[in-house]
Amino acid sequence: MGFELIPSIDILKGQCVRLAQGSYQEVTVYVPDPSDAARRWAAHPIRRFHVVDLDGARDGVRVNESAIRDIVRVMDGVPVQLGGGIRSVADVEAALALGIDRVVMGTVALKAPQVVRDAARLFPGRVVLGVDAKDGRVAVEGWVDVSERRASDMAKSFEDAGMAAIVYTDIGRDGMLTGANLEATQELAESVDIPVIVSGGVASLADIAGALARRQSGIAGAILGRSLYTGAVDLSQALQLVLDAEPVGA
Repeated sequence: MGFELIPSIDILKGQCVRLAQGSYQEVTVYVPDPSDAARRWAAHPIRRFHVVDLDGARDGVRVNESAIRDIVRVMDGVPVQLGGGIRSVADVEAALALGIDRVVMGTVALKAPQVVRDAARLFPGRVVLGVDAKDGRVAVEGWVDVSERRASDMAKSFEDAGMAAIVYTDIGRDGMLTGANLEATQELAESVDIPVIVSGGVASLADIAGALARRQSGIAGAILGRSLYTGAVDLSQALQLVLDAEPVGA
């Protein structure tokens, strides 16, 4: 699998937003209509798109299905990955029915891991493990609650479950433009045989280059959020960086 540079949209109350360190009290609205933001990124040759339903993540209730369906339509065949509030096999089925390619399961992985295993068995290659960590410990319920479970331990516990990938988010870096925690991501990636996607704090081309340099450790992609919306990262330049780093014929 080649390295995937993945633009993202976070949806809260039907709008495209970003949170600072996962705080629902630190909300910046970037685009009132998420499909407009999706259309902007769909104009580039991206391989995957990432969507987070923040209402679902916090409340476990899906209220943004219309916006998500519009994003899938705008992406026009580009695989869309969805996280936030997916806590049952029925939730997975509902997301896939919207045209979603892969779902990210995080909170339920800690609270009811068999549900994630069942979903991965029923939908091979379409279930991603979401590991969101604060100071190395897993956070759930939209990052409101921090558990005592080590992020690396949770990742290892799903080694045999058939996960398509792991999205590893350092909450302390997320939305802060302070740089990705590549060291912790690499440590996690080296501990499992599952491709790991870095998320949280990717703020510059240097962060992307750093992730690319760690591909051999198992880092298989990077999710870009606030850095794209503020202009800190130009998506065309970032995609070219990835293209230049790929072997000929990849």
